Formats: sequence, structure tokens, C-alpha cells
Amino acid sequence: MVALDADHEAWTAAQSTTTAVVDGRELDVAYYEAGRDNRGPPVIFLHGIPTWSFLWRGIAPAIAEDRHVIAPDLVGYGNSQRSDDFDRSVRAQTSVLADLVAESASDEVDLVAHDIGGGVALRYAAARPRHVRKLAVSNAACFDSWPVEFINSLGVPGVVEGWDDDEFEEKLSFLFDEGAHGEADPRFVAGMRAPWAREGGRTALARAAVATNTNHTTSIDYGAITAETLCLWGADDVLQPIDNADRLADAVAGDAEVVGLDDAYHWVTHDRTEGYREELGAFLDD
Repeated sequence: MVALDADHEAWTAAQSTTTAVVDGRELDVAYYEAGRDNRGPPVIFLHGIPTWSFLWRGIAPAIAEDRHVIAPDLVGYGNSQRSDDFDRSVRAQTSVLADLVAESASDEVDLVAHDIGGGVALRYAAARPRHVRKLAVSNAACFDSWPVEFINSLGVPGVVEGWDDDEFEEKLSFLFDEGAHGEADPRFVAGMRAPWAREGGRTALARAAVATNTNHTTSIDYGAITAETLCLWGADDVLQPIDNADRLADAVAGDAEVVGLDDAYHWVTHDRTEGYREELGAFLDD
């Protein structure tokens, strides 16, 4: 199990690899796993754009002290397959999640998700309500709340690829340094930037951005979601405001609660790591 304050190299070293099928195409999926022998259904952590499973470095290892946790890099992100020939949309990522759940050999799972990972989790929970026991979503893409303007701009053909190195660094700094509430942890920033800085990273980022599709969350039957739901939100987020959490809690069929964490923007797992761990741990505890 990696440390709660691990750097991205240690997180990568702790990952394993499996495959998932998207539109008939078998794709490599990197994932972090811990606590396999622990009680209860698996807890699957889903990140969003433009992050990867390292987003959960301060959360998943703590939950793994009591539970079996799995935190994949969505296809097109992190250390998962990033070639330029497959769909990265919420619809496609839901297929990846379904394959991971099937591999876990459990009838039920708990889902914890952020940003477009939230859209994936909501879509899965609506389609397979009997298989999702608890659902925690944070600053999630839902209804018609996304994509935000900045992410839209990344998907315009040639934009990301056309940046010089300084421009690219400036954009990543805007996302992660300036996107933190207060001073950003350098290890968090370095970890978030690392996959996009590798060869092919700019194209992968552009393809991830262009795959954002509002239809994939507006079409969800939110009333079909029966899982106990926690909307655990960075209360000061302007990208996915906490009003969306209230709307979501009203829409799902299962019991739902909204918990806003003050002094937290979109990167709530970074801004309020300890508070997030405590709230999530209490929610997942039977």
C-alpha cells in the first residue's frame, strides 16, 4: 500500500494492469488496488478530466485499511492506453467500469467519483441499480453542467498541439497550481502534470477534451439510482457549483445527503484531504 502523501512515481510503481473492452476494442487499463482481503464490496474510485487515479492518493490508501479498493486510470488518461484511436467519453468509460466490476467477482460495489468520473458512476448506477450499494460523488459532471469552457477549448483541433512548451506549462499551472485552494502541494501538481508531459500527452489531452459530451449525462435516468448517495462537494467550486449537488440529491431515488466542504474548490480531495477522508470513511462504514 502506498503512503497517503506518495509522489506520482511511487503511485505508478504500485499500479497493476488489466484490459477492458470499449466498442469491441481491448484496451490496457492501469489501476491501483489495495485491501483485497478486507470485508465488504469493493470500493471503486473514479477520477475525471484532466486527472488520473493519483487524484485519490490521499484517500484510497486510507480506505484500504478496512476495504478492498480499486482506483483505475480511465482509458486515455494516466498510465492507461492513450493511443489516438478510441473513444474516451463518459459512455465509453462506463464500459471500462463495467469490466472492472465484472473482474471483481462481487455482486455489489461502492462507487466514489469526481468530475466526469461522477458522470460515469451516475450512468452506471442508473443502468445497474441492484449492483451499486453506495455512491459518493464529488464536484461531479451531471445533468447539463459540463463541459466547462476551458476544457472545451482544449478539444479544438490543433490548439493543444500548437502550444509551445512555455504555453503548455502555463496552462497546466493554471489548472493545478492556481486551481488549488491556497498553496498547492507540489507533489500533487507534479503528479497531475506528469502524464500530459510525456510523449503523446498533448494529443491525449486534446482527445480527452473533445470526448466530453453533455448528452451522456443529460440522458441518465437519475430517478433509477437507488444507491445510498453522498454528494461530497468542494463548496467553493465555480466549475461544478454545490447547487448541482442539491439538484442531484433531489433527483436520485435512494437516500441522499449533501455535504459541502468549505475552503475547497474543484480539487476537493487535495484542498480538504483529511476532511474528505473522514466524511467518506463514515459514509462507507456499515
